[in-house]
Amino acid sequence: MKLDDSATTLRRVAPATGILLSALGVLVFSFSFPATAWSLHGFGAWTTSGGRCVLAALLAAVALKACRVPLPRRTQWRGIAVVSAGCVLGFPILTTLALRTSSTAHSAVVIGMLPLATAVVSSVLTGRRPSRRFWLAAGAGAVAVLTFTVLQSQGAPSGADLLLFGALVLCAFGYAEGGRLAAEMPGWQVIAWALVVGLPVTVPLTAVALATEPIHLSGQAVAGFAYVALLSQSGGFVAWYKGMAQIGVARASQLQLAQPLLTLVWAVLLLHEQLPVAAPITAVVVLGCIAVTQRART
Repeated sequence: MKLDDSATTLRRVAPATGILLSALGVLVFSFSFPATAWSLHGFGAWTTSGGRCVLAALLAAVALKACRVPLPRRTQWRGIAVVSAGCVLGFPILTTLALRTSSTAHSAVVIGMLPLATAVVSSVLTGRRPSRRFWLAAGAGAVAVLTFTVLQSQGAPSGADLLLFGALVLCAFGYAEGGRLAAEMPGWQVIAWALVVGLPVTVPLTAVALATEPIHLSGQAVAGFAYVALLSQSGGFVAWYKGMAQIGVARASQLQLAQPLLTLVWAVLLLHEQLPVAAPITAVVVLGCIAVTQRART
């Protein structure tokens, strides 16, 4: 009985911890767009997107060296490359370029579809099939967020929207592969190796950007750049991937349905953007969908 009780306790604690870690990752990521907007006040788009990855990669390399982490197995390099392409290169670069012409609130549309896209990619890659209830709740949440954000832009797609869609697809693959790898190695090592793998691209990109884009240093710009480099690009992923490893990619990704609404709140408080009247209604719908997905059996 004691062994059974201990096993039951572990099963209960692990999901609870996984949910908290995933939620912490979502909270960190929800500040990413406002922080990027701050960074763009003093740094160019290419400097911001490339520089954040270089700084995060240097810190990751130091951590890997200090902890004497062995090289990943041969079978893990493909997944790390996918994480690097999606979460180190694709998403930061494309969303930063989009934020040059798109508001923070509108850009949150990419986050609205990301949980569902991640669940779909994870299902295809792993062969797992979440329940119909799970898919209905996830789809409803995604539709609610998409309807809210698209209506705010009068439904007119733009070049920024295409960049955001590309970022969405790449990041979904990066999240799904990162969550899978986090079951085999610590989450911080997943993003650390992905950052290091991206250096051959991010270093020359940042060097060219620094030589061609003007820089206007300010406290706000430096704070924004530091946030996306240290938290959005590294710290947030540590909690996010560890949480995914404990509760599953599909289920963890649904917590991210709350991210666009959090981002809207920060956009109002930090960037003084106007908060749409429909935001509270959408928040209730999305939170209800999250509750259903967390209870749905996968």
